[in-house]
Amino acid sequence: MHLLRLLIIAAAVMTASLATAADEPQLQEEVWALPLPIPTIAYVVRPVGDGPFPLAVMNHGVSLDSRQRSFFPLVEFRDAAMWFARRGYMVVAPSGPGYGAAALDVPEAGIFTVFFSKIGKCSNPNFHDAGLAAAQLNLWIIDYMAELKRIVPDNVIVIGQSAGGWGSIALSSANPPRVKAIVTFAAGRGGRVDGKPHNNCAPDKLVEAAGDFGRTSRVPMLWLYIENDTFFGPELSKRMHAAFTAAGGNAEYHLFPPHGGDGHFFVGSPDAVAIWSPIVGAFLDKHR
Repeated sequence: MHLLRLLIIAAAVMTASLATAADEPQLQEEVWALPLPIPTIAYVVRPVGDGPFPLAVMNHGVSLDSRQRSFFPLVEFRDAAMWFARRGYMVVAPSGPGYGAAALDVPEAGIFTVFFSKIGKCSNPNFHDAGLAAAQLNLWIIDYMAELKRIVPDNVIVIGQSAGGWGSIALSSANPPRVKAIVTFAAGRGGRVDGKPHNNCAPDKLVEAAGDFGRTSRVPMLWLYIENDTFFGPELSKRMHAAFTAAGGNAEYHLFPPHGGDGHFFVGSPDAVAIWSPIVGAFLDKHR
């Protein structure tokens, strides 16, 4: 029954060819349809074998444009996901609700996108609830994977970039008992309003929401930012971190030098893995 519910669409896309060194595990890439309360497609990469494996949930960013979401790639951070898989994790990278074929609104037909990350108008954005909605998807995935007995149920980490990182910060405020550590890359919401760099929707409200999450968050976190991030620059990211930790949150902050044309997309660059992996690896070793 579990195999029927799993609905693996494509399995064993690549196996032995993904191993790059004799001492690294062979990896297997798959595409899963997860039968969650809102059915979700996910890219999965894991060591070859039956497991159980520790779980890594990996959250992508968002676009508020439904047409852009319709062309969103199935996996945005393949090289990063494979790095975590080579550390022994089963990586589940969901394509969030409201992406791909399910992205477009057709109001005249009564069809509306199920999209978890709307923040409302910039005059009064709701960063808090948008983060918690994204966090809920993670909780469903963690519970489902534990039910399948494919993972070590008390050994879960969560990784997120941009809005996916913001959802991961929100998740930390619930302190899920199975989650041992959370890593975020360029986390935040409301960046680049009207496409303008360093033009956040409501920076003070973003900082305030970070403090709200920090009041209850106790999961060890690593917040990674890049100097030339045009969505969440150093001044704003440091304010968010200060508010979060002052409220009681447990987060290390690291700022990387400029990378590429816009550091916001740092984690998606294959050449960046060698830059961030020593810091992330040391953090994960500390919180095994």
